[in-house]
Amino acid sequence: MTSSDAPLLDVRALQIRYGAVNAVRDASLTVRKGELVAVIGNNGAGKSSILRGICGLVKPVAGKVIFSGLESTSMPAHQHVARGLVMVPEGRLIFADQSVEDNLILGAYTRWRKARPESLAAIERAYTLFPRLKERRHQQAGSLSGGEQQMLAIARGLNSNPKLLMIDELSLGLAPKIVEQLLEVLQTLNRQGLSILLVEQLAAYALGIAQRAYVVANGVIAKEGKATELANDPEVMAAFLGKKHE
Repeated sequence: MTSSDAPLLDVRALQIRYGAVNAVRDASLTVRKGELVAVIGNNGAGKSSILRGICGLVKPVAGKVIFSGLESTSMPAHQHVARGLVMVPEGRLIFADQSVEDNLILGAYTRWRKARPESLAAIERAYTLFPRLKERRHQQAGSLSGGEQQMLAIARGLNSNPKLLMIDELSLGLAPKIVEQLLEVLQTLNRQGLSILLVEQLAAYALGIAQRAYVVANGVIAKEGKATELANDPEVMAAFLGKKHE
C-alpha cells in the first residue's frame, strides 16, 4: 500500500478497559480521505469508548491508532486536535457560561495566535452553515435549545480545522426534524471534502448518509460493509431499537 492509498485513520485491534471491564475488544476500522463512515450499535455497545480511545481521552490497553500516516496511540488529546483529529463529544459539552462566539473562538484555540485571520474566517463560515448561531452570537451558550447547542458543538469542532471530524451520538436528546437538518449539514460538509466518522445509536439515520459502516456489539466489530447493504440487512436493523420508523 502506497502512502497515497493509506487510510486517513487506521485503527488496529483496539482494546479499551475500565478497571476489570473490557469495553472494547479487538476493534479495527478505517476512514479514508473524503469518506463519511458510520459506527452504529446499541447503547453500551462500546461505540463512544472507541472514539475516546482514538482521540486520546482514554488510553488503550492494546492496539494501534494511525492517523494521517503517524502512529498516535499514546498521543494526548490536544495533540490530536492540533494534527486535525477532532471530536464533537456526546452530550455537546459546550461552555455554557460563555457566549456562542466565545465557544467558537475556543474551538480555534490551537491555531488562534498563529492563524487568527483563518480562524475568524472559520467563524464566519460557521455562521453561514448555521444562521441560528449568528442570530445568537452574543447569547450565553447554556441558554440555547438542544438543537442549537448541537449546532454550536459541530461548529466549534469545525473551527479546529479538522482533517477528520468525529461526532459522538449526534441525535442524543434531539427531535427527529432537528436530527435530519444536522445530517444534511454533515452531508454538505462531506461533499465539500471533509472526512467524517459518525457514531450513532439511531442506525437508520447514520446508514442513510454514510458510505460505509461498522456495527459494534458487546465491544467488538460484529459487521462491516457498505452502508446501503447494512441498511437492508434484516439482522442488523432488527437489532436496533433506535431504528427510524417509516
